[in-house]
Amino acid sequence: MTLKTMTIAAAALLIATVGCCDASKKHCCNSELQTSAEATLVQTDKGDVAGYIDNGIYTYKGIPYAKAERFMAPQPADSWEGVRSCRAYGPTARQEVRSGWASDELGFSFAWNDGFPGEDCLRVNVWTPGINDGKKRPVMVWLHGGGYSTGSGQELPSYDGASLARKGDVVVVTLNHRLNVLGFLDLSSFGEEYAISGNAGLLDLVAALEWVRDNAAAFGGDASNVTIFGQSGGGGKVSTLLATPSAAGLFHKAIVQSGSMLRTMDQKWSSKIGEAVVAEFGSVEALKTAPYEQILAAGTRAIAKVRPEAEANGFASFIFGWAPTVDGNVLPAQPFDPQAPEQSKDVPVMLGTTIHEFSMSTYVPQLRNITKEGAIEYLKATKFGDRIGEFVEIFEKTYPDYQPKDLFDTDVIFRPSTIAQANVKVAQQGAPVFMYMFAWESPALDGILRSTHCMEIPFVFNNADLHASMTGGGKDAIVLADRMSQAWINFARTGNPNAKCLPEWPAYNPEEGAMMIFDNQCEIKYNHDKELMEFIRQFPTRGF
Repeated sequence: MTLKTMTIAAAALLIATVGCCDASKKHCCNSELQTSAEATLVQTDKGDVAGYIDNGIYTYKGIPYAKAERFMAPQPADSWEGVRSCRAYGPTARQEVRSGWASDELGFSFAWNDGFPGEDCLRVNVWTPGINDGKKRPVMVWLHGGGYSTGSGQELPSYDGASLARKGDVVVVTLNHRLNVLGFLDLSSFGEEYAISGNAGLLDLVAALEWVRDNAAAFGGDASNVTIFGQSGGGGKVSTLLATPSAAGLFHKAIVQSGSMLRTMDQKWSSKIGEAVVAEFGSVEALKTAPYEQILAAGTRAIAKVRPEAEANGFASFIFGWAPTVDGNVLPAQPFDPQAPEQSKDVPVMLGTTIHEFSMSTYVPQLRNITKEGAIEYLKATKFGDRIGEFVEIFEKTYPDYQPKDLFDTDVIFRPSTIAQANVKVAQQGAPVFMYMFAWESPALDGILRSTHCMEIPFVFNNADLHASMTGGGKDAIVLADRMSQAWINFARTGNPNAKCLPEWPAYNPEEGAMMIFDNQCEIKYNHDKELMEFIRQFPTRGF
């Protein structure tokens, strides 16, 4: 039997089993879209759902996983009669209008799908190679970025799970949950009824993982082999879930992409924000019916009011305001400061960053062709002062073939936290840690995107062609996406990302600092930027 005559599931399983990478086998030849309810019927714990089959992948969108009243913990979703059509994305969480649309270049390259907002937004989307077949496929649950304020499980073309599901014979899940003031407004000062309000959005994530536990088998997945992975704010969510007691046992592997979150809000300050919001409305009860836009505006003002006091008292977290809060109950302690959470000691973790992240030259055109002298003067005035010479000397040793704009484009915000998270995780002497850096630079838009924040996502999902406005969709992108997605699939399957198409990838430890560099030529480097990061730590960057 040739590969062309195999079923999609069998081909994907073969690729995953032998650990090879072959971009030429990404798509199957059957392009018929099947929308039969009978052919796609799945019995969930709340009722039957129907989806569609696209190139052999069963797809379901907008399935309710829970319901919730404002500021309350999520509750089980209502059951329904008959067959529920789940072929279109459900509501996205209420949030501000995306500011990125103000830039034509960013709007083109990111190609956001902001959907339609609604408070009844607790929905999951599922892609799977098979249903009701008794197979135990790894389940990969994606947590979207946007901090804890914006975003959705559909916001980027990259998030489409079909290619990853097909390639790896895995079940892919994305989801929406409550954000910003509706997900993280701490009203605990106003009685036991509101005790969990500051972590309502975090508990939504737990509820989604409970839904996966209860329904994975019907979608051909293995509830005992669940990987959570997320980027930026999604990486922060992964970091926090590793320390959330109610999430223990609901996932078994974790991947943190450009979002190592060591610290989050403390209730001393989150409750002050809540008190300031209530003061504007006269009572906490008034918030239950007040227009969302008014509550969000009041919350923005409250954060601006409380933050200076918190910083004056030495409090620091990467995100101040809309983020989970350490309340001694839902979240007992800071996630990874001063130590890694004991509850996830045996959970393998993979984590990393892009080399540029929030690359300044992407967003400020005047910086794209700056001279070395201009870059040095800029950094002297804005960050390093009289120590600028030390920085340049160390940077040139670390990256000898640099361009002048690399001096400020190279990430010094996410990488130090990622190293810190890896170090405290390794110190537990539990499950292994694997470190990576994504260094591939996109040719799209004359190369202005570089290896910017979010750039690795199309590669992780094997969607470099689907999200060509970001990657360019060329051969190099397709090949790298095939290799990188294979590593993610292998990690989800076994807890080890090694694949035949990559160099041997050792587990990370602080002494050796082994890290996979994803680029046209993938390679392992050892503590290549250790001196640079030690210097950078003397100039900490305030969070958001």
